[in-house]
Amino acid sequence: MTEGVLSFSGVASLCYDVSMLESYEIRIRKDALKFAASHMTVFPDGSKESLHGHNYVPSLTVRVRDASFESTIPFSRLKAGMRRIAAAWDEKVLVAIRNPFHETLRDDGREFEFRLCGKRYVLPADEVVRLDTDNISCETLARTYFDLLEAELGTELHADNILSVAVYIEETPGQGAAFERVMSP
Repeated sequence: MTEGVLSFSGVASLCYDVSMLESYEIRIRKDALKFAASHMTVFPDGSKESLHGHNYVPSLTVRVRDASFESTIPFSRLKAGMRRIAAAWDEKVLVAIRNPFHETLRDDGREFEFRLCGKRYVLPADEVVRLDTDNISCETLARTYFDLLEAELGTELHADNILSVAVYIEETPGQGAAFERVMSP
């Protein structure tokens, strides 16, 4: 086959410009991957939202340059990583431990006591997920989710075929935020 010419069963030929940037997107968004969690977003002036929760729906988009047989990415590995994050965060209180208004007072394995924006909270330790971020917002959850998925999947998200990976976290229908990392040009 001549480079730049596609043959469809010998019936016709189609010429295309090989310099064009083309890509494919793999998108995963399933109800089985959602999680319900509570949080408090803190604002730069030291005020914060009250403790409240959302039914978060994460989406993963992987942009690839090639959809050939040799470059096939198994959805099952991506969904397994997403499932593990959902299981870890589901029905938990998410706490940003690097927030400048956060102070851990006690973490004895039974209870997690902390102060956030001057208010004291005591929660069962097994119902809290301490996230290494400075805030709990859709933006930081998208980034943290991406970081955890990248750590779990490792080189699979860095294959030569992958152009970018994006995580979108929807907190209510039509409202959310995304984080995207461009892996290669």
